[in-house]
Amino acid sequence: MRTAGTTPTVPRPRAEEGLWSVKDTAAYLRVPVKTLYEWRYKGDGPPSHRIGRYVRYVPAEVHAWVRTR
Repeated sequence: MRTAGTTPTVPRPRAEEGLWSVKDTAAYLRVPVKTLYEWRYKGDGPPSHRIGRYVRYVPAEVHAWVRTR
């Protein structure tokens, strides 16, 4: 229940909840950027998503992929 005159606060997303770029993901995995693009082409590597002209990674999916290795 809200009191009059107050507005609800919107939780701010944490940095780790944002999407990672290819460069961010390569740094986390400690592999060259080229390796990520090769894995993506071959269907290996962590799940990736194309957003417009950019490739992005969901950190939780990258962490899960690492745990399966």
